[in-house]
Amino acid sequence: MGHCIAVHAVFALSDRDTVALGKALKAVVLYLALLVLVWSSAIAAKEAGKSLSISVGDWPPYLDRSAPDQGSLARLIRDIFAAEGFSVEFHFLPWNRAYREAARGRHDATAVWMFAPERTEDFLYSDAVLSETFVLFYRKGNPIDWLDIQDLAKLRLGGTLGYSYGSEFDQAVADNVLNIDWVSYSKLNFNRLIYDRIDAFPEEINVGYHLMEQALPAKQAKRITHHPRPILENQSFVLFPSRLSQSKALIERFNERLSQFRESGRYDAYFEVPGASFEIDEGAAN
Repeated sequence: MGHCIAVHAVFALSDRDTVALGKALKAVVLYLALLVLVWSSAIAAKEAGKSLSISVGDWPPYLDRSAPDQGSLARLIRDIFAAEGFSVEFHFLPWNRAYREAARGRHDATAVWMFAPERTEDFLYSDAVLSETFVLFYRKGNPIDWLDIQDLAKLRLGGTLGYSYGSEFDQAVADNVLNIDWVSYSKLNFNRLIYDRIDAFPEEINVGYHLMEQALPAKQAKRITHHPRPILENQSFVLFPSRLSQSKALIERFNERLSQFRESGRYDAYFEVPGASFEIDEGAAN
């Protein structure tokens, strides 16, 4: 009889709690459904406005940490990705570090770089985003002349760490044909030029004149010009780390939108052409 009473007590307890248990289960289900909804909305929002990290070097006027828009090229890249639903955060670093960190996957991309075969081991290349002309800057009071890279062997050259000046120039550096002294920032080369620590240094022509205005007083800047013969004419690219799974899809979206910008004429609006204002020393060789 005691066994029957115990069983009865169990069933009696379950009956009393049925309503409360049902309410509790409904509350749990509702809570889980709400959690899934919030989670799904957060994921959708993140995808719609995903932020991309891009490592860059300071290279005004194209990439300029001090400019409100961070430079004309930064503005172009930002607008291209914005059209695809992404925001962009640029991280200004020394060029070598910008490359290394992106290669390790710490950034979604790095900009901008000319083509070099060894870089394909770490990155996928976008379509070309910029055409560049590199020239040699020098003091007017110490004119230079050259026809090929070998002619530069007699000069004290400056260079910027992380830069490539084209395969021929880079190979001459590797072979110790050229006497080149490196610095971390290109702006420093103008000061070294003025104080006769170097004879010349290569730089992209628009970048060079922009940096010179920042680095030197107007009186000193008038003492510097560039040689009219380019040491390099090339294109530059945005690089996407090979190790990141989204890189291929990002490149496809970037290239498609870049093509649309070019076709519509919008691309041209990002870049001024100040070449007509460049003062070339009349004593420079043609």
